[in-house]
Amino acid sequence: MTVFWLVAGLVLLVVGGELLVRGATGLGRAAGLSPLVVGATVVATATSAPELAVSFDATLSGSPGLAVGNAVGSNTVNILLVLGVAALVRPQTGDRALLRFDLPVALVLAAALLVLGLDGGLGRWDGALLTLALVGYLAVAVVRGRRAEAGDGAAPTGDPRPLRDGALLLVGVALLVLGANRLVDSASTIASSLGLSDLVIGLTVVSVGTALPEITTAVIAAAKGDTQLAVGNVVGSNVANIGMVLGVPALLLPAGIAVDPAAVRFDVPVMIAATVALGVVLYTGSRVSRPEGAVLLAWFVAYTAYLVLDSADHDALGPFSAVLLWFCLPVTVVAAAGFAVREVRAG
Repeated sequence: MTVFWLVAGLVLLVVGGELLVRGATGLGRAAGLSPLVVGATVVATATSAPELAVSFDATLSGSPGLAVGNAVGSNTVNILLVLGVAALVRPQTGDRALLRFDLPVALVLAAALLVLGLDGGLGRWDGALLTLALVGYLAVAVVRGRRAEAGDGAAPTGDPRPLRDGALLLVGVALLVLGANRLVDSASTIASSLGLSDLVIGLTVVSVGTALPEITTAVIAAAKGDTQLAVGNVVGSNVANIGMVLGVPALLLPAGIAVDPAAVRFDVPVMIAATVALGVVLYTGSRVSRPEGAVLLAWFVAYTAYLVLDSADHDALGPFSAVLLWFCLPVTVVAAAGFAVREVRAG
């Protein structure tokens, strides 16, 4: 039965992702917003709904490590896995506005989470700060997007059907939430039987499961030729995962959210490093190419393997860490430099 719900969850995610992309794109075009802004606002907050549901449920059920691991792990997964897979389907593009505004906001919120979590928890004031930061980001993103479109003289394209597109968006979100919950419950049952901790389950199984809406949305958008929506979705989702997924429960729940010291020592810094890496990749050519996507995907596999080995206290952890530090990291730096030179020359 567990396997059945695992497969059913995947099917619901695919169908929900297709409906969400159609609805969000239609609403965004009718409002005169670019695909990048639509991805960073409407789609980003919608696809973060599963993470929010898991965060509330995990905190109320006494598993705060799952809530924090889910949000932090989802952000890392968004950059390494979602953009990696989407770039392999079709190179993903961003723009300078994203580098100047959206990505710095994601980085500041990631750093804020690191600082706020040093005392071992997120209280109501912390939650209020994170939530207000998200609301401010969304407001500014929409205003900037509409001004940019007006400056370009762009008009809404196609035949606006707000009721239809809104219905598609709502049904898509509902299917994504249901599919993610079914998949996460099934995968968590399997992971728990293997003896993994709440934090590791949140960082791996649950974060990948709740990030599947972003993966589905990104792949469908890339296949349709929309190469901007995925980048905006990832950056916007990372902002929403901190501002909404952690901020709202911390604000509303009396006890707030406890933060595992292990997350502050390792996983949040990894999330920050991944965000900086995305900024470097986009700065070199305002896009994520297929080779760069392959590198991101390889680092996701390495990061996940490290978490599993560390959780199991496996003998292979030492050699594996040495290979990552002394071989994989230098090779990645050299490869990134090569990609940068090529992109600059091509530009």
